[in-house]
Amino acid sequence: MTAPTAMAVVIPAHDEEELIGACLDSIRAAVRDVRRVVGRAVSRVSVHAALDACSDATARIARAAAADVIVPARRGVGAARAAGVAAALAAHEHTPLRRLWIAHTDADSVVPANWLTHQWELASAGADVVLGTVRPDFRDLSAEQTTAWWATHVPGTANGHVHGANLGTRASMLVAAGGFEPVLEHEDVLLVAEARERGALLVASDEAWVQTSGRSVGRTSGGYAGYLREQLIPLALSRAAYAPTA
Repeated sequence: MTAPTAMAVVIPAHDEEELIGACLDSIRAAVRDVRRVVGRAVSRVSVHAALDACSDATARIARAAAADVIVPARRGVGAARAAGVAAALAAHEHTPLRRLWIAHTDADSVVPANWLTHQWELASAGADVVLGTVRPDFRDLSAEQTTAWWATHVPGTANGHVHGANLGTRASMLVAAGGFEPVLEHEDVLLVAEARERGALLVASDEAWVQTSGRSVGRTSGGYAGYLREQLIPLALSRAAYAPTA
């Protein structure tokens, strides 16, 4: 078991001026919490925002929040995550890869205060990858979607699904697995599949769930927005306990 001595947060963003401020505020709270809980066990926590062809005020907001801002040469969330990881590795070049933990979320998401602390605890116990859960912002959902979501999710139960909005990786595993592929979606799923093939210890947890946007049209054609728009209600209808809202 190797406890991380440094941590980094990577956030891809594409025109998220309305939401990235709340995301970065929540990350600052998570950084304060991990410093309070683990003290000098973690020497540094860096935050990296990888801006995917942004044409709005996302960059200005990220810089105002003291995040390291990177503009990838290629477009797409996979390339953005990869660029953010590269920046994190460079920022912690003197930290052994097995001692560096990289947490991942999305610019339209809000993490809980114990987010980094919980990932650090699981990593210290041996985890190479942490698969966290997400919940949509129910203000964005219809009544029928909200009912369907609760019919298909059990609070406190980790479902093991892969969400880039709530993912943690040991840097040594991330590098060994080849990092994030520069694809337009499912880069997180591909990475975790490769890590599993390489024998990484994957730990699923619902203890530090992340709230993410419940919008029906996301930054990719699929992703979580596509799931909420096209799959959520049919999935709920397939379960006998679900009663559609009138």
